[in-house]
Amino acid sequence: MKKIFITGGAGYVGAVMVPHLLEQGYEVTVLDLMIYGEQVLPTHNKLNAIRGDIRNQGLLQKIIPGHDVVIHLACISNDPSFELNPSLGKSINFDCFEPLVKLSIDNGVKKFIFASSSSVYGVKEVSNVNEDMELKPLTDYSKYKAMCEEVLQKYSNDKFCTCILRPATVCGYSPRQRLDVVVNIFSNLAYFKRKISVFGGSQLRPNINIKDMVRAYLKIVELPNDKINGEIFNVGFENHSLDQLALITKQVISEETLIEHVESNDNRSYHISSQKIFEKINFMPKFDINDAVLSLKEA
Repeated sequence: MKKIFITGGAGYVGAVMVPHLLEQGYEVTVLDLMIYGEQVLPTHNKLNAIRGDIRNQGLLQKIIPGHDVVIHLACISNDPSFELNPSLGKSINFDCFEPLVKLSIDNGVKKFIFASSSSVYGVKEVSNVNEDMELKPLTDYSKYKAMCEEVLQKYSNDKFCTCILRPATVCGYSPRQRLDVVVNIFSNLAYFKRKISVFGGSQLRPNINIKDMVRAYLKIVELPNDKINGEIFNVGFENHSLDQLALITKQVISEETLIEHVESNDNRSYHISSQKIFEKINFMPKFDINDAVLSLKEA
């Protein structure tokens, strides 16, 4: 049975993924700063949760040996957080990435899965942005994601399988909840204030339910290396406008919710295609935006 090492495994996606991996019988090691506490992770005899920093080379050298798979989630994970301290962001999101890859290779890791972002495409006018299109990251956060992709691909070979996922915006409930992503923001506002403020409205935002995001990682872990080696996959589902997302949220949370529009100079609009991941490895989402909002409402 594979042993899996997850950086940032106590974060938003990791807190949902780790229990699923444990249920499947995997042994899991999580390395995380645990700045939101360790209580987001279950107590389990096959889980080794370590409080630590991915920039600590000595620590990584002790932890990585014996693992078959690395899932690299750890990062400062949005534009505003990154901009609070750009040099800190760069040190976590980029500077320590290649050393982590090299340590993984040197210590016998067979598969390395990297959580990139669909924001690496920047603003595109085309209706379906696919994995072959030019990357035009607009922010340091997305720029360093693209640079990490480039680093990882040069190490991909028959003995070291690499796979890059470019998720849409993840949404839904997690024990380590994030409330800074659009569907979760709207759900929070609708539930507590009965009013959603939409900045702009026509901009498209691709989303993926957190349960499906976890299913995608599990699928990549389970597939034979020759099916996914060197591949890059968009992982999204629904490309909705902000107006549509606000309406879905209103319908799930409460019809009493007011939707107000605020002028915005944020013209970021993404419309990603997830055709490749379906055609190549037969991955299809099972959950939608309604399910995500409902999970937040119930929580």
